[in-house]
Amino acid sequence: MSFTPSPQQAAAIRAIVGWYRTPNRKQQVFRLFGYAGSGKTTITQYAINALGLNPMSRQGGCAGGVLYAAFTGKAALVMTRKGTPASTIHSLIYRVSEATPEEIARVEKELLDLQRGLGRMGPAERAFAETQSRRLQLRLADIHKPQFLLNEKSLVRDADLIVLDEVSMVGPEMAADLLAFGKPILVLGDPGQLPPIKGAGAFTNVAPNVMLTEVHRQAEESGILRLATMARQGEPIPYGPHDDHVWKMRRNEVAPDQLLRGGQVICGRNATRLHLNGTIKQAAGFDTIHPRGCGEKIICLKNRHDLGLVNGMFVTLDDVQDIDRLSFSATLSTEDGATVAGRHRFYKGHYDDHVELDPERSRRDWRDMRNLIETVWGYAITCHKAQGSQWPNVIVYDDGLGRTAEDRNRWLYTAITRAERGLVIVD
Repeated sequence: MSFTPSPQQAAAIRAIVGWYRTPNRKQQVFRLFGYAGSGKTTITQYAINALGLNPMSRQGGCAGGVLYAAFTGKAALVMTRKGTPASTIHSLIYRVSEATPEEIARVEKELLDLQRGLGRMGPAERAFAETQSRRLQLRLADIHKPQFLLNEKSLVRDADLIVLDEVSMVGPEMAADLLAFGKPILVLGDPGQLPPIKGAGAFTNVAPNVMLTEVHRQAEESGILRLATMARQGEPIPYGPHDDHVWKMRRNEVAPDQLLRGGQVICGRNATRLHLNGTIKQAAGFDTIHPRGCGEKIICLKNRHDLGLVNGMFVTLDDVQDIDRLSFSATLSTEDGATVAGRHRFYKGHYDDHVELDPERSRRDWRDMRNLIETVWGYAITCHKAQGSQWPNVIVYDDGLGRTAEDRNRWLYTAITRAERGLVIVD
């Protein structure tokens, strides 16, 4: 590995190696934190090489080695593309348990029998039956949701070390489940990034063992990193150019076709995402509610490991044919250009939400959409969806998200650091 670490990086490598080699270590987790461009990934690989550890086979049969994981499927995919085979934490430690059709039918029949008999009951019996009825209704409301149980046969049991990247989104429950395996865990985090949608980050709410402050990934004069630092520190970002590829502009200076051509659009609010997708889609010449297979920009919303699809992956649809109220069929290829064999059925509901948002749609459609691929327009995505990914050019559409100044700084910093080369902030 051709790499000459700086003094700060060399100290970090020594700290990681020393932690791992400490006999009877009491500290299960080592936290390596650093802001964008500080070289966390490079340092980690150098330390693992120094320890003589190799990536662990996902097929099993060979105990020992390093398992790499990230919170989102897209982040794991990015790690794999860069030569580090990774999976989601979720798929690494959980197994899925779903209600069978027979169980669902049994609960539905029990509820129906109770409701039919209410008119023949006395006051006391009726009160008890109504309580039971409410309990069954609550059960049915969530029965379609898969339950995730800790996988006692997980590969984690045989690993020597777990490396987690992009840990800012990992919440307390998942962290506790991962720690339950008792394996040493090296976590890479950026304290400037967004926390989980609900709650606080389980690994980033504790002081790091090493905090990298030097920028190495790009030249220090990079406009992207300068603006990221300003956003993280809550400093106002002036309008105008910040280098040849980095600008801040007012909304009235940017037309929809410029949003279309300028790169991946990232926003804060779901309502903004719906609005922008409609606007940019029209600028691209696509005026139908559902895809036509004419080169539209479409993003996957749910992992389908049987098809090689992950949440956050962009896909291309061709030969689209309408089927019924809830679905259409199409041929499919991934953002890597790989063709997924056969025709596949897709759920319409997420596209329908761009016309009329229906919060009850998925609850109402869950039974019929279980085997459908879930996708939606991807011209604009939220910053939470963008975490773990990067694009050559990014347009950050600042819609003022953030309940507090700290929330807002984290959001803007995370959005800015999704850009690799070109960046435009629009507000």
